Amino acid sequence: MESQLVELDLADWNAAVPNEAWIAALEAGKVLYFPRLGFDILPEERALLSPKVLSPKVRNISLDAQGRLKGVEGDEARQQAVAAMVGRFRAQAQQLIHGLLPHYTPALRLAPTSYRPAQVETRVQSWRADDRRLHVDAFPSRPNYGERILRVFTNANPEGAPRVWRVGEPFEAVARRFLPRAKPYSRLQARLLRALRVTKSLRSEYDHLMLQLHDGMKSDLEYQKNSEQQTVPFPAGSVWVCFSDQTSHAVMAGQYMLEQTLHLPAARQYNPESSPLAILSRLTGRQLV
Repeated sequence: MESQLVELDLADWNAAVPNEAWIAALEAGKVLYFPRLGFDILPEERALLSPKVLSPKVRNISLDAQGRLKGVEGDEARQQAVAAMVGRFRAQAQQLIHGLLPHYTPALRLAPTSYRPAQVETRVQSWRADDRRLHVDAFPSRPNYGERILRVFTNANPEGAPRVWRVGEPFEAVARRFLPRAKPYSRLQARLLRALRVTKSLRSEYDHLMLQLHDGMKSDLEYQKNSEQQTVPFPAGSVWVCFSDQTSHAVMAGQYMLEQTLHLPAARQYNPESSPLAILSRLTGRQLV
């Protein structure tokens, strides 16, 4: 299997410039990997690298675009310290993306920034929610009509433990394998889901098919074990970027990660034909949104 990683020697968040080969790789679903681009944790922030910072019964801490913080256990001083750390990462992640992908900048929509101090290995979840299984990101309650999910990750583990991913086969190979198994789309069912407020808006056929791929991948244990894939230990102090709706990935181990999500209309890519929306439309022969 051809490696799905592209390693880049960038060591300054502000020094990124566009490169046609990197952009094409990213839009083909590959992972851009920056081993030297660490996120610096300030000395006074070391105490925030603890699972005790996380409120009980939540998976992640998040900071939204309006500066609202959720998921932190502790007093006002701790809340402010976590917000400052996560906000600093958000600013650097945005700077990186604006430098690498300037054509995206006017069209990007900022999603909440997350801090994940919990240990991946000990998390107990249903098979559908278990991100230790290879999958592409798709959301049951939030239809996105083909909008892209661009993510910037950094491993901030103070003990040097890696964030271990499995990265699977290219998106079109996933789609060709699982589309024939997909249940047919029902507009009536989509209307019912919206009426019952299971979904925030009407689920399009694109969103339905992406969920079918997500669930098909996760439920197929033979595929999980034997499909083409590579194990990637992202070391502490590294950064990686991918379209998580296109990159087949599973998160196997690690603790203390920060992540920034940015949304982009598929039409605003450098090459819109490489998007999951375009690929699924071509394979089905239908307009899906």
